[in-house]
Amino acid sequence: MQVCPDRHQLSLRDVLPEATLVGAGDVEVRGCVCDSRRVELGDLFVALPGTRCDGHDFVAEAVHRGCSAIVSERPLPELGVAVCLVNDSRAAFGRLCQELAGNPSRQLKIIGVTGTNGKTTTSCLIARMFKNAGMKVGLLGTLGYFDGESCDDSSLTTPPANQLADYFCRMVGNECSHAVMEVSSHALAQSRLAGVELDAVCVTNVCRDHLDYHRTIENYRLAKARIFEHLSPEGISVLNADDPVSAALLSRIDGPVLTIGIHAAAEITGMLIERHASEQTFLLTAGDDTIPVRTRMIGTHHVYNCLEAAAIGLAHGLDLPTVVRGLESVEYIPGRLQRIECGQPFGVFVDYAHTPDAISGSLRALRGVVEGRLICVFGAGGDRDREKRPLMGHAAEQDADVVVLTSDNPRSEDPRAILGDLLSGFECPAGAQIIVDRKEAIHAALAMARQGDCVLIAGKGHEQTQIIGDERYPMDDHEIASLWLYENLPLQV
Repeated sequence: MQVCPDRHQLSLRDVLPEATLVGAGDVEVRGCVCDSRRVELGDLFVALPGTRCDGHDFVAEAVHRGCSAIVSERPLPELGVAVCLVNDSRAAFGRLCQELAGNPSRQLKIIGVTGTNGKTTTSCLIARMFKNAGMKVGLLGTLGYFDGESCDDSSLTTPPANQLADYFCRMVGNECSHAVMEVSSHALAQSRLAGVELDAVCVTNVCRDHLDYHRTIENYRLAKARIFEHLSPEGISVLNADDPVSAALLSRIDGPVLTIGIHAAAEITGMLIERHASEQTFLLTAGDDTIPVRTRMIGTHHVYNCLEAAAIGLAHGLDLPTVVRGLESVEYIPGRLQRIECGQPFGVFVDYAHTPDAISGSLRALRGVVEGRLICVFGAGGDRDREKRPLMGHAAEQDADVVVLTSDNPRSEDPRAILGDLLSGFECPAGAQIIVDRKEAIHAALAMARQGDCVLIAGKGHEQTQIIGDERYPMDDHEIASLWLYENLPLQV
């Protein structure tokens, strides 16, 4: 990865004035790392706590490799280097990374998008609107990290603090004026945005997810709400008035707010006019102005995504026609209720839905455009929130006609145990078909589809690998379905 070419030398005491410095009056910092294996002579080593390992256990190695000082959350034995004691070393790391990079985020208009569902699509819509309006935009999220010129694969929805600073630096160097970034609950809980000031915050919705990490729904909601700690005093917030948790955040915000909604009263609203399998049209109303929006992406959830993006665009000075042209120019987002059209006489969609609400939302969107049966094939990720699995099973059973349960990313778990958890949410478990092998399950779902039916392949969306144990294997739902259709379509015509 390219990094900022001119690192700034800084005073540790200036960056972290609230910290306690032991063993030195001050430390000049030219670089900082959080991986002891990457320490170079003179680097500052920041010991980060983790769920699997703790950076504090590797301070001796960092000293051996020549670090100039250590940032720690607890006192350390005498190591021959200065120790900077802080309450939150993750937040300290983020601030240091931004300062060392010259605070590139302050040279950009940064929009942060958070929520359980819809972050990726909303972020892409916002970026496309700005681009169509003649602005150069960077985009960081699940689909990749784009610096205005080139795109890298993403391993995390929101990059780690050091990578985040580097990407902002690249955006500034590439003359971007705006940056749109997906902000995950993990990133907020781990202070990856420390030192970053957002010009706008968009909260799509807050449902249930990631309780394997956050433990409780309340902790998850609190993590999401931390995004407002990074909002500039003049920054604007966009909230979904139809989502109870998002709407409840209104009382916590002092600055300007725009609300969006379909059912509740809001500044920016949408009303569905018609929906087909290949497109939908809704009326977008902002103040006294109303304009139709025709989009190739369907579903009520996508109307919400468009409203949220529109609110951001309007708040940044775009006029309504420009906003609508941007929304309509996005024909699809990879793995987000993405149509597969190979000439087959039935619908096929690939979707990233991996929460109960997302599965239900996608199935209900398709229900309105399907004449025949709605067939859903999906699984659940291993080593993740087990409690949502029965809820996912229940949602699929309620909203689909035929359910095929299969593997998602089982990771270290037994795939059959995961399927058992999904089945426990069914009122009639015998009604579900179980095919552990995902490729075989997709083939079976497509083989049973007839004219007028629709197949939803849910859970993995844009992902191109399947994680089994510690290994990754090729697995692209879109490719698997397309190849099967091309190979078997002549038999069904």
